[in-house]
Amino acid sequence: MEKKEILGAIESIMYVSGEPVGFAELQRVFDLTEAEVRQLLGEMLESMTAEGRGVIPFITDKTVQLVTNPVYNAQIVKLLAPPEERSMSDSMMETLSVIAYRQPVTRADIEAVRGVRCEYSVAQLLKQGLICELGRKDCVGRPMLFGTTDAFLRKFALHSLDELPPMPGADEPEPEEISVV
Repeated sequence: MEKKEILGAIESIMYVSGEPVGFAELQRVFDLTEAEVRQLLGEMLESMTAEGRGVIPFITDKTVQLVTNPVYNAQIVKLLAPPEERSMSDSMMETLSVIAYRQPVTRADIEAVRGVRCEYSVAQLLKQGLICELGRKDCVGRPMLFGTTDAFLRKFALHSLDELPPMPGADEPEPEEISVV
């Protein structure tokens, strides 16, 4: 297949899928390497953005999905009215932040950082698909390890975890210990 045909086929696959498509799936379908798939998707994004297309590929570490071009968000919202979004409580956001910055983490790790129990928040984040179970920690009790998902990246418009803003206070020096006599 010619490059133009491959790009058209990838666009069609993303359109029909409606869900994120894994690089591994595209590699298999087109018999390409991951680097070649990334190169093609980068060219596609650049071309579609330059043309002012209504949809563009949204590329994460492992997947690509056809999404609406953010340039046209105002018009889309006018037409559809803002979709009702599940609100996220402060405790859920705190829990999600701990998981995003420290993953893989256990419930006990999260509770140690937050100072409160987190079962409800973890259950809700799992239900919303923003976090997932990554396996079990190799220690007594073998607690479950949690990490963020591709849905987390899409919700916060991140292409990878490297785009997370620096943790507040990360560049501040550690406070010196004061000895009391």
